[in-house]
Amino acid sequence: MHGYLPGNPQTPIITPNVKDAPFRVLKNGVKQFHLRAEPVVHELVNGIKIRGYGYNGSIPGPTILVNQGDYVQITVENRLPEATSVHWHGLIVSNRMDGVPGPGGSPIIQPGESFTYEFRIQQSGTFMYHSHVHDAKQELMGLAGMLISRGIYEEPVDRDYVLLLQEWAVQMEMHQQTSSHPMNDHPSKQSASNIYDIDPMSMMFNFFTINGKAYPDTAPLFVRYGERVRIRLGNLSMDSHPMHFHGHDFIVTAVDGNPIPMMARLKRNTINVAPGETWNIEFLANNPGNWVFHCHKPHHTTNAHAMEGMGGMLTMIRYARLFS
Repeated sequence: MHGYLPGNPQTPIITPNVKDAPFRVLKNGVKQFHLRAEPVVHELVNGIKIRGYGYNGSIPGPTILVNQGDYVQITVENRLPEATSVHWHGLIVSNRMDGVPGPGGSPIIQPGESFTYEFRIQQSGTFMYHSHVHDAKQELMGLAGMLISRGIYEEPVDRDYVLLLQEWAVQMEMHQQTSSHPMNDHPSKQSASNIYDIDPMSMMFNFFTINGKAYPDTAPLFVRYGERVRIRLGNLSMDSHPMHFHGHDFIVTAVDGNPIPMMARLKRNTINVAPGETWNIEFLANNPGNWVFHCHKPHHTTNAHAMEGMGGMLTMIRYARLFS
């Protein structure tokens, strides 16, 4: 059932490396979700683990799949050592449900407490969710996820992928200094098996991820020749990310959950995804091979522990003859 919505025969929506948020449907049709905000140890790439914050044990949090018109109840349980909240980025909801305590008027969720957000999904499109308490810290610790709302008039595609862009300031140098040993001739190998702290207030980011993973651990996007493929992009980081596709052009079909009129759609091979933005792009799979799709800022396609070769915010589009 991965990616499917009950009663919806459309193409499954897939978030590579990330699970969908489970839910149950009550007799009155209300969809109930549960998000658990908690400390998480997460592996960015083979051997590099961080201490971050996540939802339901995951960084990023599970993808929430809904239909336009759904009434949802999303209970957020706070197992963090500090207060938190959840903002439904781009969704039109009531002021109390917007997830911004203080000036916004929404409740703050203290450690050990829970709060249930209730609202109707008025829009369709690609949206996000993230903390809005100490958000400069908590977002960059990992408290973020994608929310996809399907509409009745959504244009059909053969593949539908979701990619969330994030970046991390992993404190590797400090950790290597404190964990080194006189008998260790290969300190970098020793530190690779350790768990690192991250500094959410630093501007010195050294790992860049798609759905919480840096290449080569990013899951490829499989396609077959002749298919129409949608990629939904979201950015909850400090930097913009010009995402570039090899071997193909794509059409930009939506921005911030809003469809772009046919006559205004642009054909491109690179799209700059600024912080807080979502974009939908679509392409025709008509050039077989293994093609890279990556941020075009050179530092964003390396990994700090292995500066040689490709890494970071990069994934592969792979053509397959057989696809299941």
